[in-house]
Amino acid sequence: MRARLREVYTKKVVPELQQQFGYTNAMAIPKIDKISINLGLGEATGNAKLMDAAVQELTAISGQKPVITKAKKSIAAFKLREGMAIGCMVTLRGNAMYEFFDRLTSIALPRVRDFRGLNPKSFDGRGNYTLGIKDQLIFPEIDYNKVDKARGMNICITTTAKNDAEALALLKFMGMPFRA
Repeated sequence: MRARLREVYTKKVVPELQQQFGYTNAMAIPKIDKISINLGLGEATGNAKLMDAAVQELTAISGQKPVITKAKKSIAAFKLREGMAIGCMVTLRGNAMYEFFDRLTSIALPRVRDFRGLNPKSFDGRGNYTLGIKDQLIFPEIDYNKVDKARGMNICITTTAKNDAEALALLKFMGMPFRA
């Protein structure tokens, strides 16, 4: 089963990008390579049970089991030792990536309070877009009654675009709601 957004990409986005940037080679047309979701839990150093809830929530949001990230260095001021679990992350590719992107743009982002669009300047110079979400409750998969604490997350969309203008056009055509 193919994701709905993949069909949109092949039928609508590719011709639009070819016309706007004048690509002659089909392999030069930018596409979304992967989406990484990172959830950092600094307070997990004191309470290990917070990590279990975060892993469950990230699994529900992404549909894939996250990898637990561990501290690389010991920092005494933060009561952090090397090897302690301090976060979790998921990397989505293929159909799972398109499904998540579709849910993010059509369901989750419109549920953000006072949402006026995403900042079009959050590109890194190489065509990758990063956005931060302050609350996991914007995703409908999260049960409001089971949430103990609001957690934020970083979502990084990696594209094959050569520059920010191509990536901005790609994400706009894919349905990303950018601020004017």
